[in-house]
Amino acid sequence: MPILIVNDDGIYAPGLLTLAEHLREKYEVVIVSPDREQSAVGHAITLAEPLRIYDVNQNGRFFGYAVSGTPADCVKLATRVIMKKPPDLLISGINQGANVGASLIYSGTVSAATEATMLLIPSIAVSLDTHRSDADFKPAAIFARRIAEKVLHTGLPGGVFLNVNVPALPVDSIKGIKITRQATTYFDDFFERRIDPQGRTYYWMSGTMVEVDRGEDSDLMALRQGYVSITPVRYDLTARSFISQLKTWFEE
Repeated sequence: MPILIVNDDGIYAPGLLTLAEHLREKYEVVIVSPDREQSAVGHAITLAEPLRIYDVNQNGRFFGYAVSGTPADCVKLATRVIMKKPPDLLISGINQGANVGASLIYSGTVSAATEATMLLIPSIAVSLDTHRSDADFKPAAIFARRIAEKVLHTGLPGGVFLNVNVPALPVDSIKGIKITRQATTYFDDFFERRIDPQGRTYYWMSGTMVEVDRGEDSDLMALRQGYVSITPVRYDLTARSFISQLKTWFEE
């Protein structure tokens, strides 16, 4: 029962290592990850340059495959080149930093799960709600394994994956699991103008997340209340509720 692990923080990220350690206690694990950080690349794939795969060892033992591409590239190469048959499950993560609200659009972590879902592989994206350098990923790994066991046993509907966010709390302090919806947010960006040592202008992007709708049933609110958030996500972006009205505009 092989499980494929992908992430966007790179193959040496501590979240990926912790997840692999917990899953390998019970499952066969295959790791295919970007060879460097690929955060916020969204669902990009590499078309204009070659992709390369490298073996990575840790503590003198084979650990996984590093790919010179994006998280979506990793899923494609894992399923089409590296693995002899598709995995029973893909887990993307554990990402450092929550993926809630508008973050889902930008997230490489979520995009890896989206790509696998498009390939008919049950998928989970897992993120930890902290950017601290000393983050403890063990609670998130424990919940990821618990959720993975349920998905392996029951499956998921076609075209649906689970976006999981775990609060940065000790396991005993996490209140439980809430099934949530995606909060409505957007990023209020600004660009700081700077000058490099050669006198050339460049810009550094920053900003804050603006919360438009963070209702009690949202992923954002569940995290703030100390719950693990699980949001079922579809990659089909069709606005079905608008189809009928749109037909009155253009169809006789």
